[in-house]
Amino acid sequence: MKDKIVIVDDKSAIAKIVSIYLSKDYDFIYFDNPLKAIAWLNLGNLPNLIISDLRMPKMDGVEFIKYLKENDLFKKIPVIILSAENNSSMKVKLMEIGCDDYIVKPFNPLELKVRIQRILS
Repeated sequence: MKDKIVIVDDKSAIAKIVSIYLSKDYDFIYFDNPLKAIAWLNLGNLPNLIISDLRMPKMDGVEFIKYLKENDLFKKIPVIILSAENNSSMKVKLMEIGCDDYIVKPFNPLELKVRIQRILS
């Protein structure tokens, strides 16, 4: 059975790129905002990993990670941020609140695959 990965990004093209390159190894569920992902999680769904954008409408990636890491049901789910924002202080802040990795867009799908494998192993 493949590991299940949730992708949260307001741009569906990112989810398409990731799934094209990695769907042989993983099953993907896509949400265009964190609130939809949270609703899905609260139905009892637990993915093996979450890949999230940082800048999104309704709720940003920082708020989303805080929500996940403060919730006993979701705090152990690894999170990778995939963002165009290449800001060292933001990366540090995200790691402090529980982000497992940070990849800057544009990204190499093979690098993402290796980082996912490392986190899930």
